[in-house]
Amino acid sequence: MAALHSYVNGDWHVPSDGGMPVHDAVTGEEVARISSAGIDMAAVLDHGRRRGGPALAELTFHQRAALLKSLASYLREHREELYALSARTGATLGDSTFDVDGGIGVLFSYSSKGRRELPNDTVYVEGPVEPLGKGGTFVGQHVCTPLRGVAVQINAFNFPVWGPLEKFAPAFLAGVPSVIKPATQTAYLTHRLVELMVSSGLLPEGSVQLICGGVGDLFDHLTDQDLVSFTGSAATGQRLRTHPVVAANSVRFTVEADSLNCSILGPDTEPGSAEFDLFVKQLVTEMTVKAGQKCTAIRRALVPANRIDDVVAAATARLAKVVVGNPASPEVRMGALASLEQREEVRRSLKALLEAGTLVYGDPERVEVVDADPERGAFLSPLLLRCDDPDQPQPHEVEAFGPVSTVLPYQTTAQAVDLARRGRGSLAGSVVTADTDFAREVVLGAASRHGRMLVLNRHNAQENTGHGSPLPALVHGGPGRAGGGEEMGGVRGVLHHMQRTAVQADPAVLSAITGQWVTGAPRNTGDQHPFRKYLEELRVGDTVVAGPRRVTMEDIEHFAEFTGDTFYAHTDEEAARANPFFDGRVAHGYLVVSFAAGLFVDPDPGPVLANYGLENLRFLTPTYPGDEITVTMTAKQITPRVGAEHGEVRWDVDVTNQDGASVAKYDVLTLVAKRPGEQG
Repeated sequence: MAALHSYVNGDWHVPSDGGMPVHDAVTGEEVARISSAGIDMAAVLDHGRRRGGPALAELTFHQRAALLKSLASYLREHREELYALSARTGATLGDSTFDVDGGIGVLFSYSSKGRRELPNDTVYVEGPVEPLGKGGTFVGQHVCTPLRGVAVQINAFNFPVWGPLEKFAPAFLAGVPSVIKPATQTAYLTHRLVELMVSSGLLPEGSVQLICGGVGDLFDHLTDQDLVSFTGSAATGQRLRTHPVVAANSVRFTVEADSLNCSILGPDTEPGSAEFDLFVKQLVTEMTVKAGQKCTAIRRALVPANRIDDVVAAATARLAKVVVGNPASPEVRMGALASLEQREEVRRSLKALLEAGTLVYGDPERVEVVDADPERGAFLSPLLLRCDDPDQPQPHEVEAFGPVSTVLPYQTTAQAVDLARRGRGSLAGSVVTADTDFAREVVLGAASRHGRMLVLNRHNAQENTGHGSPLPALVHGGPGRAGGGEEMGGVRGVLHHMQRTAVQADPAVLSAITGQWVTGAPRNTGDQHPFRKYLEELRVGDTVVAGPRRVTMEDIEHFAEFTGDTFYAHTDEEAARANPFFDGRVAHGYLVVSFAAGLFVDPDPGPVLANYGLENLRFLTPTYPGDEITVTMTAKQITPRVGAEHGEVRWDVDVTNQDGASVAKYDVLTLVAKRPGEQG
């Protein structure tokens, strides 16, 4: 059996030795061999830094996002072969879609977020401009630029597709190349994934590499610009996190490790209620999906003491319907564990759990399987335990990484919160209840030791994604024993791969660095109205100044009658004067904004296609009858849309009165056409 090749330094590397065998989880047959012998790990990192990083740096966020979308579409066309290989890891078709489609979905999600929430630029500007002096000539702002290193990801065996892709997507979008190191047991599936990624021809050279086998001395060559993302056991994570080079160079290190997640049934539930049924269904699902080999699976089911018999009875009845066996058989609902070694590890952990509780369903030594040899394959029965003394330490300290969960009773809400927190740091927790007060007390009480909390009830049952489903828009990670790190989380995951730098300068220099107009920077008030310019012709700082226009009492009264906005400050002189903010009747704020639009708009058809919103609107000085308003509108940010015939322009608008005081400030967002035929 040939050893898996690694993809390093722009080519496929053949290991210099025979490697160690990797077995089919269902049949026990040898699937492949694995070894990283002969790989120059320093050269791998150097290749990512020299080739991958610069190639990605030339692309804008939107261009990288477009590549992620194309890659996702390409992988989706090949998912059937990924499903087929996934079955050899012991995964059912449902498990495989969770892994494969979930990973592809992360690419789609980050592509969408990149285009919607990040600029079409290579620099991310974070937060508002901060005034650093009284005269407006010294200001500051934060910018984020990609680290000039490599994102090294060391993955667990349970999600050989989703795991690499959920780490790859935010790193790629940030402009940082990745080195993927899969777990041995399921490396052949990750290997095929990377083969597809490379063969797609979409990714810049050096932006992704693959190491099949051990990492050797790779950690010895890490720098302060590199990142490590580890998923696996807490013991291994601790060993890698304390590597001397990691500590000396302050390498960004994210860990997702052991997690004794819990699900809490509310005291308001009764057998037969929607929430009771949801709780039991979710518990059994989390025990059996991926044969319980999920870092987010429910290990502790916390239930009201007077409901423990009901929950055990309902859960065991549901577990009895679970068919274990060959994932290729349509009736099978739970496949094998990833390896025989993993099965033995679960059995060892179970012995510790049995010191505190009793087994109420399943047999760790035998299980009936469909269409497979139970001895050659890594099959295990679902195992449900009951622990009547919730203060026993084992359920809160021992994680059996398989189809194992323990039911524990609680008496009060405070005790439920305390038990949830005894996991000493969890990736995910859930609360199943229709009682909003109970949900609030539990979530806020347990939140500091949980990375994610799901509140499940009949109202969100149809749409909820489940206790253990990580979502790209939300952080995935947890405090304490869960690793202390966070992955994904939308733009947060991207910024993890970037350096945040505070830039202090005068407005003109800051504007040049960020590519966004800053108050105090030069304006261009040329002869041509900015609304007559196509997107390519516009420049940050292009400005139109229009006005003045006198606001009359007749205007205010007409606007009040026409719109129905007869708030007393606009219609009652005496009441308006009694208001501490006004000296008499004032113009409506929206009247001022409407008049401002009338001043700056160019009426003829042209490149400006639409106004699609206002942001950051503030009314700063009252406008009284007789005041004259002038509007200054400046192109603040220009964002071309890749592949579209238009882009977005953000305009800074400052409406001032005859004394120069700002009446209103806001941003106007417009869609502006590119020159005909231009879509880049």
